[in-house]
Amino acid sequence: MKQKTLVVVLGPTGVGKTELCLRIAEHLNVPIINADSRQIFAELPIGTAAPTQEQQRRVHHYFVGNHHLDDYYSASIYESEVLQLLTSMFSNGRDTALLSGGSMMYIDAVCKGIDDIPTINDDVREAMKKRLANEGLEALVEELKRLDPEHWEIVDRNNPRRVVHALEICVQTGRTYSSFRTNTVKERPFRILKIGLDRPREELYDRINRRVLQMMADGLEEEARRVLPLRSFNSLNTVGYKELFSYFDGVIPRDEAVRQIQSNTRRYMRKQLTWFKKDKSIKWFSPENIEEILKYIDNSINFSS
Repeated sequence: MKQKTLVVVLGPTGVGKTELCLRIAEHLNVPIINADSRQIFAELPIGTAAPTQEQQRRVHHYFVGNHHLDDYYSASIYESEVLQLLTSMFSNGRDTALLSGGSMMYIDAVCKGIDDIPTINDDVREAMKKRLANEGLEALVEELKRLDPEHWEIVDRNNPRRVVHALEICVQTGRTYSSFRTNTVKERPFRILKIGLDRPREELYDRINRRVLQMMADGLEEEARRVLPLRSFNSLNTVGYKELFSYFDGVIPRDEAVRQIQSNTRRYMRKQLTWFKKDKSIKWFSPENIEEILKYIDNSINFSS
């Protein structure tokens, strides 16, 4: 009897995960579990480079377009839902599952588990959202410094989502956000095989620059205009939309918005690689080496049986 194995294919934005994962899924005869925190939103197919309808017909995908921008969602909810799905898959006779994406927190949530931080109730979330709008980020940062100086030291103080969430925990529980962060790796009832995809840096830069131009040609500006009334949601505090919102506001010209999207995507790519490279369990490949990757997966799965 084979050991249950979760194959995780990860890599930075623009590296070429989509087509490779389709090939892997077809080879293993399994669906793809998406690990991109923005592709779950149905309103953002262009800006998140979500799998097309044709690609989803070719291989079934989970966690693509299954939520809306006004839904509350988090890495902890994702962890719970993916583990439920994997339990169902493995108990129904599957020995192998495939998860793919570039969202560091979502991948770690499934592979390592995340701290058992309470889900914020609607009243607290709405109250904090109003405070952010009325008082501004700086005031909330100062309150976090008073309530949880330990987390204040390490939090990105320019990121309203991070600051607000930490304060929500403090207000709702009466405890510091820091007290919930244990960073304990949880045991999983399956083996995890991690495959990382990378390319030379200049090649990644070029692919990102060209992909942004293609997104604009595919209608990213129109997509951003459709979701503009929802711009206050954290799900839209992301590359591709916040730059276009500045353009819509008249702060920057269109060409500058496109340039900033390219620049900020390249910056995010570097952040992803820095995060992933710390994980020594990842086996790295070029996305072009499809046969080598398939052979590595087959040998690893068969060796574990």
